[in-house]
Amino acid sequence: MLWGNTVAIASILIAVLSPPLGAAADAFGWKKRFLVTMAAAACLLTGALYFPQSGDIWMALLLFGGALVATELSIMFNNAFLTEIAPKEEHGKVSGQAFALGYLGGLVCLFIAMAGFVNGAENEAWFGLNKDTAQHVRATNVLVAIWFAVFSLPLLLWVKEAKPPQHSEGIVSVARQSFRRIGETFRHMREYRQLFWMLIARLFYNDGLVAIFSFGGIYATVVFGFSFHDLMIFGIALNVCSGLGSLVFSFVEDRIGSRITIVISLVALVAATVAALFVVSKEGFWACAIVIGLFIGPNQSASRAYLSRLTPVEKANEFFGFFAFSGKATAFLGPLLYGQMVGIFESQRAGMAVIPALMVIGMVIFIVKTREKPAMESVE
Repeated sequence: MLWGNTVAIASILIAVLSPPLGAAADAFGWKKRFLVTMAAAACLLTGALYFPQSGDIWMALLLFGGALVATELSIMFNNAFLTEIAPKEEHGKVSGQAFALGYLGGLVCLFIAMAGFVNGAENEAWFGLNKDTAQHVRATNVLVAIWFAVFSLPLLLWVKEAKPPQHSEGIVSVARQSFRRIGETFRHMREYRQLFWMLIARLFYNDGLVAIFSFGGIYATVVFGFSFHDLMIFGIALNVCSGLGSLVFSFVEDRIGSRITIVISLVALVAATVAALFVVSKEGFWACAIVIGLFIGPNQSASRAYLSRLTPVEKANEFFGFFAFSGKATAFLGPLLYGQMVGIFESQRAGMAVIPALMVIGMVIFIVKTREKPAMESVE
């Protein structure tokens, strides 16, 4: 309950802060400044998770919630750079390969954490960390913080922002400018109807993805009897498949178009999650999970690339702020409906049925409302 509430509060903060911060970054050329600030905060708060010990629940939740907010906001500004660093006809390739590298980096970090810290030697973890006080597990937060910081440096040091930073007259001026820009966008929403419907569709199909991440492990454990070791292999396999899927589609997405890639990925995800409702063997579930893994990455990278092609460079941060909003505003919906269905029918399979339903709603909205070629997506 406490964990779920922390994630929910963090998601609300991300949804509320993303559009105005994005608009401020566009107005004052502060994208790089905000990215550095949020990345630094994410690293510091993640590393600080080393300190809470048994019983320090509120400290751990506060640090985790802050780290989650800072991380998601840093990702938002990172995404907005896509409009500047690559031509529109290569957004799909760059986005897909970036996701693939992200999954690869996450796996390498996970292997280091498991081999050197969590498992370690039979009696002693690396650096002589004390297992009796869970120091070896808490130290993984420091590893992740360092990993985040090190691999953020190339972007922070060598990628320049197109718009030079401008001076503001204070926080009131920044807030006024931010909300003025957001108001202008809404007044001219007819010009951005493709973007609007894409974000509405994503509200639903992304909720399905959130539910997969939240309950996939629980479903595997309760329905198919996965052990802790099985779950570790399951998580690693999903990340490997997601990375491979992102990499493969990065070479074809710019040819077939981001829109088609999103539709293909959603069809595959719906088919795999529906199949997971009915399979009875562990092997059958593994097959469904592999398909899900292969198409989660392409869906995420194609969604980002599709938005980037719709986005005027001068509004990149604001629009990616709305993108972050669409990913968090109703992120509670999938897990909430999943839990309600399990409670009503006393079956994990009933809860799982929520996931393809949400994805179908999102897919139908996306197909029906984005049939026209976006004016800025010339490759489709």
